[in-house]
Amino acid sequence: MELLQLKYFQTVARLEHMTKAAEQLRIAQPSLSKTISRLEEDLGVDLFDRENRKIKLNAAGKIFLNRVDRAFAELNEGQRELNQFIDQDQRSITLAVTIPRVLPALLGSFLSKYPDIRFQQFLKSVSAMKKMLLEGELDYCISSVPIEGDGIKWEPLITEEIFLIVPPDHRLAGRESVRLEEVKNEAFIGMNTGYGFRSLTDQFCREAGFVQNIAFEGDEPTVISDLVRQGLGVAFVSELSWEPKSAEFPHKLRIDEPSCQRTIGLTWSEKRYFTPIAKQFRLFVLDYFLALSEN
Repeated sequence: MELLQLKYFQTVARLEHMTKAAEQLRIAQPSLSKTISRLEEDLGVDLFDRENRKIKLNAAGKIFLNRVDRAFAELNEGQRELNQFIDQDQRSITLAVTIPRVLPALLGSFLSKYPDIRFQQFLKSVSAMKKMLLEGELDYCISSVPIEGDGIKWEPLITEEIFLIVPPDHRLAGRESVRLEEVKNEAFIGMNTGYGFRSLTDQFCREAGFVQNIAFEGDEPTVISDLVRQGLGVAFVSELSWEPKSAEFPHKLRIDEPSCQRTIGLTWSEKRYFTPIAKQFRLFVLDYFLALSEN
């Protein structure tokens, strides 16, 4: 078997479409088909089920794809480690978050100590972060939902309270707290489906005996707060994300029932090679949130 064969197989397996795979790989389709056929001959097993002109990865193909993905991930890590060996001055960290509000203060504190570090940041859903971790594209993730998988480590950082915000002239605006069932008939403005915070708040509502009536979905917390301020609905907000800008900003209510909290954690792959500065960043994050939780 050759690496090129495996790369071709990986692409076809993910797309399950020979023409699209050939276009992506920029090779002729007949050549790609022959390469896959030779690979199957070498392995002594069909990797795809074929019906007319359609192909679908079969059980054997799924087993082999898992091994191929792991092999390429190991090669990528080997190349990364060699780059570190060649360039001792490599000083970059890749980081994905579901909670962008925590970044300015966290990264600002770190960069005040290590000003020559370069961060590459991503705002991703939990499923997207897990995929990037497994494929070796990230050093760390900060999320409010534990990310589980082979070789993935999740370290709790801090537990924070979740509040409800309502427009300034809302019927509940004069209250300090609320039972969640009291807003079961309200229009909600929430994060997009698939984000950890949305899944968490959906769970809170189910515990209160109802399903959120989502009037608007988005992925930017400040926009959601602005829509609440305009009277278009109510929304959940986390303690760390709350940053009122004026007296006319949405009113924040503590939720008495059910208990609404979330735990933020740091995630990384134990299979990944970490540069010295990336290891230092992990220790810094753990200490930073420990100090935050004690305040």
